[in-house]
Amino acid sequence: MDREILRQLIHASGIFILILGLFFKPLILIILCIILIICAEIIFIQDKYYHIPFFSTILGRCKRKNDERGFLYFFIGIIFTLYFFGFNMAIACSGILMLLLGDSASTLIGKKYGKHILHFNNSKTVEGSLAFFIIGLLSALVLLPTIPSIVGALVGTLTEAYSPIDDNIPIPLISALAITVVIYWI
Repeated sequence: MDREILRQLIHASGIFILILGLFFKPLILIILCIILIICAEIIFIQDKYYHIPFFSTILGRCKRKNDERGFLYFFIGIIFTLYFFGFNMAIACSGILMLLLGDSASTLIGKKYGKHILHFNNSKTVEGSLAFFIIGLLSALVLLPTIPSIVGALVGTLTEAYSPIDDNIPIPLISALAITVVIYWI
């Protein structure tokens, strides 16, 4: 569990991108994410052959054996969300916060307290999904009205629970899309 806590803390630390969003336009944040992908890829490759102070220690403590590319999907989800929803940073940031905080909460709570397996997905729990919904809702409420926040959190929860691909890409995109539909079309 300690490995997963460290991993999820790193996952949630992506909030620095949103903090930078207070000062920079979405295009700058997208470029920053691309630079981070390149740097992370270089570190991953070099780590296979050399000990890199600080980074090799962190990777050794939190990297899953079967998931070397989670960081790539993580940044792709953020990049696409900023690209498509950057016209309204409250929407984009809410979708990204659901990825950063909701997904981390669902993993930690689901692994520690999860007892009730979700129908149609044996690797997820009701407790983890409930944690995603609550944290996703609270994080969206910081930026958005109640109804769009509820819809975004609900859609994000369902996406996290049932996405057939790595959930780091669809969570922020689909959550932001649902929020956009509620705000602009309903």
